[in-house]
Amino acid sequence: MPDLVAIDLAGPAFADAVRRAWDAGEAVLPVDRRLPAPARRALLAAMAPTHVQDGGGRRAVEGGRGVEIGDALVMATSGSTGVPKGVVLTHDALAASARVTGARLEVTSDDHWLACLPLAHIGGFSVLTKAWHGGTPLTIHDGFDATAVDRAARTGCTLVSLVATALARIDPSRFRRIVLGGSRPPTDRPPNTVATYGMTETGSGIVYDGRPLDEVEVEVDADGEIRVRGPMLLRAYRDGRSPFDADGWFATGDLGRWLPDGRLFVDGRRGDLVITGGENVWPEVVEAALRDLTSVADVAVAGVPDAEWGQRVVAWVVPAHPADPPSLEQVRRHVAERHPTYMAPRELRLVTAVPRTPLGKVARGSLLDLGGPSTTR
Repeated sequence: MPDLVAIDLAGPAFADAVRRAWDAGEAVLPVDRRLPAPARRALLAAMAPTHVQDGGGRRAVEGGRGVEIGDALVMATSGSTGVPKGVVLTHDALAASARVTGARLEVTSDDHWLACLPLAHIGGFSVLTKAWHGGTPLTIHDGFDATAVDRAARTGCTLVSLVATALARIDPSRFRRIVLGGSRPPTDRPPNTVATYGMTETGSGIVYDGRPLDEVEVEVDADGEIRVRGPMLLRAYRDGRSPFDADGWFATGDLGRWLPDGRLFVDGRRGDLVITGGENVWPEVVEAALRDLTSVADVAVAGVPDAEWGQRVVAWVVPAHPADPPSLEQVRRHVAERHPTYMAPRELRLVTAVPRTPLGKVARGSLLDLGGPSTTR
């Protein structure tokens, strides 16, 4: 049984360790170096690697479990909705993902990938596999730095994966193609960007600008849930569970719909939907409206239990000017000018920061723990 090696390294050293492990027939478990010590111990306990490789070398782990032949990667999910799960991806799945993304992006030998997203998450890790399987040059940064990214573009990098918050900090015109993942992209994104839909279980993005990649099947079932099928999907979870139905479909937990032009529109996670007074409210739609307010630096929206409405829409707002924050009435009026009144927040909570995952998604499960002034209507 092949070993599973947890790699707790950064940047190029991380990539070199992955290649050495694969050459030895082992699978790898990337460790997010930003995790505090208790979370890191919990990750290793849950994923049960046979070895850990870090700056101090390589050591065996008592009680570790190996993987099946052909497994390449055990990737922990972000854990934004609960306890992280270990997603097992095979070499064949990673190769299929690289093949179909390279075809859609029309990657050639003149291209050069830049990896600057966290390598312990599929959005960053998949840049490595795209470059390795595609035979294109690869530059690896130890995290995102806007100045370093611009410099890389000036010195030959043509392709990069980013999240929306990072996109806003660079000159996007320097790249031939920018792959955007994580949170919903801005509506005014540059023409050389590609908005992707995917998750750890799908080995990175599988729908580009609303259209499935080659070899990817997508359907929306009668309940509005997106289901997918394809060779780049996970083999199983680390605990051995298979998420597939009898026909090989994977239920994503996301709700969506087909637009008249044939593109897939993703509304959001089923659990994020707010039902207030019998009306459906998607948090990201309200968030997008509130980001237009100059008094709002950042915002997150979620539903909280309410005796009258079932759930009430709550906005957690980081004021652009703490001494002059927006009022609840200003927030409600701004949303109501763009959407039905029932979508307007009934409560405003002022906070210093919005909790987000490493790829920029709102960690909605952490919102209720935030303190700060609150105004309710």
